[in-house]
Amino acid sequence: MTIACCRNFFDTANVYAGGASEEVLGRFLKANTHREAVVIATKVHGVMRDEPNGRGLSRKSIFYELDQSLRRLGTDYVDLYQIHRWDYETPIEETLEALHDLVKSGKVRYIGASSMFAWQFTKALYLADLHGWTRFVSMQNHYNLLYREEEREMMALCRSEDIGVIPWSPLARGRLTRPWQSETTKRYETDQIGKRMYLQTEDADRKVVEQLGEIAERRGVPRAQLALAWLLSKPGVSAPIVGATKAHHLQDAVAALSLHLTPEEIASLEEPYTPHPVLGFS
Repeated sequence: MTIACCRNFFDTANVYAGGASEEVLGRFLKANTHREAVVIATKVHGVMRDEPNGRGLSRKSIFYELDQSLRRLGTDYVDLYQIHRWDYETPIEETLEALHDLVKSGKVRYIGASSMFAWQFTKALYLADLHGWTRFVSMQNHYNLLYREEEREMMALCRSEDIGVIPWSPLARGRLTRPWQSETTKRYETDQIGKRMYLQTEDADRKVVEQLGEIAERRGVPRAQLALAWLLSKPGVSAPIVGATKAHHLQDAVAALSLHLTPEEIASLEEPYTPHPVLGFS
């Protein structure tokens, strides 16, 4: 189950733990916050039921899944409703018009997107402008020191179109928080998604992790702070999506806001990187 947050911004998805993530988040926010004081983001696309309409971005699916998300979250609207991935089986025009209608209905304040090719995002933005539909305001993409392929096209596109970037997995599923040969964690051992994403690039990634460790030691700060500070230094990045399971995870995230890297440090962190296969679009 995943709930990511940054100060008053909470990000989840209908597919996380089959909806349990939204339920837990909804109960927590109701007990501890005032609704207008927080920004709630969730997503739609993934498989929720083993039936033809149990996934995807058709009008029928989007309308139904939003109502289910609102029920689980215990709210009558979400601030940011995001398409979790591109749906190759539904015309993007159908998806965009459905999202626009949800904004007009008051159930959604803004819409966003997540990992996809830059040409797909460009097409969606163009069609929204062409038809006068609500435009995407954010891109939640896979971006960190170990995976920088988004710098090829997506980051520049978002800057050009004034799209906020909220990267997921900013710490590479924990790989940027500890020495390369350190003792593994339970998540590391059981995280099949992480193994698929990073296993093939371990030799190249090791050099980046070691360089990160050297600078973190020299600075006297945790590796997580340094990795997040690097991400926050990149033009266009609004806020990384930080998944916190311990109090110090949030402390590191907040401390990264005040950690300013020199151009030399940034260049040193980036120098070992080698091109990676495109990942995270499915």
